[in-house]
This record gives sequence, C-alpha cells and structure tokens, in this order.
Amino acid sequence: MELFLPFSATITAIVFCFLLKFLLQSFKGKRVKNTEPPQVKGRWPVIGHLRLLGGPELPHRVLGGLADKYGPIFSIKLGVHNVLVVSSAEMAKECFTTNDKVFASRPKSMAVEHMGYKYAILALAPYGDYWRQVRKIMTLEVLSQRRVEMLGPLRSSEVKASMEDIYNAWVKNKESGSSDMVKVDMKQLFQNLILNVVVRVVSGKRFSPDDKEGVRFQKVIRKFFVLLGTFVVSDFIPYLKPLDLGGYESRLKTQIIKITL
Repeated sequence: MELFLPFSATITAIVFCFLLKFLLQSFKGKRVKNTEPPQVKGRWPVIGHLRLLGGPELPHRVLGGLADKYGPIFSIKLGVHNVLVVSSAEMAKECFTTNDKVFASRPKSMAVEHMGYKYAILALAPYGDYWRQVRKIMTLEVLSQRRVEMLGPLRSSEVKASMEDIYNAWVKNKESGSSDMVKVDMKQLFQNLILNVVVRVVSGKRFSPDDKEGVRFQKVIRKFFVLLGTFVVSDFIPYLKPLDLGGYESRLKTQIIKITL
C-alpha cells in the first residue's frame, strides 16, 4: 500500500502535466492568427482537386469562380502538389516583385524534361546557378541594347519582305483573273514574320510562304507548344509515370526527334 501511493501520485502528476500542456497549446493556438491561405474544400485522396479541372468548363473559368468564393489568394491540391492561386494585381506583385526569388523557379514536368533537353532551355529551366549563368549570357549577348540596335535592320527587312509577299500574292491573284483582291491570314502572316526573324538571327536563313521546309518547321514548333501545354496526369501523380497513360511520353519522344531532324 505504501508503494502504491507514490506510484499513483507520479501517474497523476504526469497526466496533469499532459493536460496542462494541451490546454496551453490550445489557448495559444486560438490566439495566433492563421496566416495560411484558405484551401478549397472537397479535396479527394490521391488526386486532390484535380477533378475540379477535369470538367467541361475551362480551367481558368473554374479558378475564377473559386477566386470569387475564396478571395484573391487560395490554395488547391493537385495530386501531390500544393498549388497557390492568386488572382489580383496586389497578390501578383507580392509574389513576383516583393518575393520574386521565392517564386522564381518553375515546376518540373515530363514535357519540359524531354523537349527542354533536361531543362537546358532558359525559358523552361528551374531557378538556380545554371539559370542565372545562361540568363546573364542572354542578357549580354542577345538582349543587350547594342545587340537589339544591331538587329534593327534585320527586323525592318523582314517587315518589308512580308509586305512584298502580300503584294506578290495580290499580283498573282490579279494576273490569274480570279479577283482584284487577296485575302490575308494575319495570324499566318505574323507567324511567318516572327519565324523568319528568329531563324535569320540564328542561321541567317529565310523561309518564303511556299517553302515546304518552312511549313514543316512551323508545324513542328506549333506541335511543340501544344504538347508543352497538355495536361499530364503523371506530372501531378508521379507514381503513374511508368504506365504512360494516353501514350503522352511516346508522343514527346517522337516530337523531339522531329525537332532534332
């Protein structure tokens, strides 16, 4: 009996300490203001909120509706990734001006891994030493004021050449007797203009509107950006990557071969 009393007192003291600690933490938790952005309700296991973006409505409209409900900043769970969504100029300034280094990197994806040559392309590379070094080279050698001024005549000549292409198309149409007018696809016109400016800067070559190689090159580049923006489940649920759902990885490998050729 004498041994039992000290043991009981010890157990009581331990239980009392745990209760006191729990009460203090609860009281402190109520006083501390929650600084986390609100998270959208309805998260599912494994996939998170991916189901919200898989419906018939466009993703940006879905996110806009959620912003109306949860405010200019909120978070959603896309597979294994926590995603912060901002939808106001003030929040965007906080992210990309005040805290720019925190948000400077880019998420990894299957498309960038394959078509970005293991994240070697500056616009697709994650923030780090490599990105800073390549950006420095680009700033000094390609985007400097001196370099931009040097390329001024090239851009002017391409604009002039584009106008000549329109004129030649009009002359050809008129001589054939079909019409005194010619239709101009402005989207295609600017695509040709930008393509020729870039290609001339890199290789000094120019594609004409009827050039088969130029048409093929444009199709490859267009497909590149389509695949780059395609939603891939394994980017958000990585352990599904070996399954290659939808054959997306195979298409990426085929496309990178076309780009290389």
